[in-house]
Amino acid sequence: MGQPATVVDWRDPDMISKLVCGCVLAAGVAVAVERGEEIRLWPGGAPGSEGETAAEVFEAGANPKLQKRFTVVHYPSIYVFLPEKEKTTGAAVVVAPGGGHRTLVIDKEGYEIAAWLNARGVAAFVLKYRLARTAGSRYTVQEHALADTARAIRLVRSRAKEWSVDPARIGVMGFSAGGELAALAETRFDRGNDGASDPVERMSSRPDFAVVVYPGYRPGTVTVPKDAPPAFLVCADDDRSHVVTTVNLYLDLQKQGVSSEMHIYASGAHGFGMRPSEKPVATWPDRLRDWMAERKLLGQR
Repeated sequence: MGQPATVVDWRDPDMISKLVCGCVLAAGVAVAVERGEEIRLWPGGAPGSEGETAAEVFEAGANPKLQKRFTVVHYPSIYVFLPEKEKTTGAAVVVAPGGGHRTLVIDKEGYEIAAWLNARGVAAFVLKYRLARTAGSRYTVQEHALADTARAIRLVRSRAKEWSVDPARIGVMGFSAGGELAALAETRFDRGNDGASDPVERMSSRPDFAVVVYPGYRPGTVTVPKDAPPAFLVCADDDRSHVVTTVNLYLDLQKQGVSSEMHIYASGAHGFGMRPSEKPVATWPDRLRDWMAERKLLGQR
């Protein structure tokens, strides 16, 4: 349960615009909304949140199962979006929305991304992670939010057969703050603990590929190992601070010989997601599709 952080004014033109943009995604979003089962990453409570009983804070969505714009998260989870059986490719992506670690833009950079992936036969698992920079938060990015990301990858891998997922084709995609988590997941992983009593913890947290979209993180927090997975990076040139992190990550990947592809569009600013636009940046999902197809993550187009 939770309580709305704000009251939604349906007369607000901005709200109407957002709804129109959502409709442009057509049936894919509608199908995704019908699914969206929420599964907690740690049924008994996440490490660092044990014994927590406080309500999470979010803005209610049109579908009661899919809240949006979280501002307080204590119970990290994934929302499960599986493609139609006849379309499934076996690939899967854990999707980490952005929001500056102060909010979670889980509709625009979560559910809508899941719809795009599902339409291409890819299973999507939208991550609700703990927020480190909300007022009074006791959580940190590198201890709690990263742990949530790693656990999500492990959980998907542990239930791969149930969800018709290939455990060797599980990636991570992140936007902005979620892009930081995707970069951290790509560079700080382990092969699992064979002796763990929790079977999920026996799974590897290494993603098989990473999609990092306008990431934001402090210099020196990401160190690329030689066995980092291949990556796809994208941002807009008029989002200057995030250009720096994107380019630096690309160069670090290149230094380690890790296969990577980067796209920087002249304009698009921050937070373009996958919503329609007249700017060329709106075509970046096509480049991602091509990259995924080349890596055998998609079926026949």
